[in-house]
Amino acid sequence: MATAFAAEPPARWVRSEIRTLTAYHVPASTGMVKLDAMENPYPWPDDLRDPWLQSLRNAELNRYPDPEAQELKEKLRELLRLPPGADLLLGNGSDELIQMILLTVAGPGRCVLAPEPTFAMYKIISQCVGLRFVGVPLLSSDFALDIETMLEAIACHQPAAVFLAYPNNPTANLFARSHLERILRASPGVVLIDEAYHEFSKATFLPDLFTYPNLLILRTLSKCGLAGLRVGALVGRLDWIREINKVRLPYNLNTLSQASALFMLGHARVLEEQIARICADRERLAKSLAALPQIKIWPSQTNFLTIENKRHHDLVDRLKQKGIFIKDLTGAHPLVEGCIRVTVGTPEENKLFLQALASVG
Repeated sequence: MATAFAAEPPARWVRSEIRTLTAYHVPASTGMVKLDAMENPYPWPDDLRDPWLQSLRNAELNRYPDPEAQELKEKLRELLRLPPGADLLLGNGSDELIQMILLTVAGPGRCVLAPEPTFAMYKIISQCVGLRFVGVPLLSSDFALDIETMLEAIACHQPAAVFLAYPNNPTANLFARSHLERILRASPGVVLIDEAYHEFSKATFLPDLFTYPNLLILRTLSKCGLAGLRVGALVGRLDWIREINKVRLPYNLNTLSQASALFMLGHARVLEEQIARICADRERLAKSLAALPQIKIWPSQTNFLTIENKRHHDLVDRLKQKGIFIKDLTGAHPLVEGCIRVTVGTPEENKLFLQALASVG
């Protein structure tokens, strides 16, 4: 006869912060025109595929990867032109690096502060590691920082970390540089400036690393064309990177990602040409959308467009029925209620999106 166990259900042990969360959901999009995830729509050129595969031929998959990814770090240091005294930490995408930062500064009663709406993982990871999250609404007129309210919140809550997406996701805009400088000077804890869309905006705080001792900068290879490799880079002063590296799990960046990223960064001009094409296509797509009735386009410094949709409350579902997959921002934050986010695709994908949008009435 089976022995009865006295184990209690998960709700008895799972932290309340975790129970209130919903697992991050990525809906299936097979066979769709995929314009929902800010990916580079262009594959690697055919003439690079065989050399890339050749570069993987000698990968020792029976061995653990280089724990520090030294060769890849040196290549990134060269491309980013990092000054002496600055260091790099690599992660399995930006998400892991955000988690590392928050694990490093987490403590009883501490909080994380960010403007909202912004990248969802700032709040989700804060809650996962037991940090209180404080959101400060952006200005409704143009999604700019409400800088005086931000500074008041920093003074009141004394956050361990402030997160600033530059440009911001999902609003696609750059915050005023002078506002970010005021936040850096006012913040008692670390300030992360997330430059995930730097390739499209060209705006950066990298030259300011030694002006502000609490500054960290986040970059990713995902938006420029290497999303499948999951490689993120955190840049900061040695004293910060040394501490954050202590919470990094061993061998966090696998051998194939390291080798593939190193290979493609040796052909960075290909990615730069694709990015220039995406920026040009963004302007053409925005112009076409602006000509449509009941559509408002917000200015973009990214590879996506944020659109205020006044046409149909079920526009996203109607487009999905026509094979077009975009991001519905409704429910993310009151300031983007009724908005959609559209990644800039290839010219053909953009054309299909515009045709589908016109056809839904």
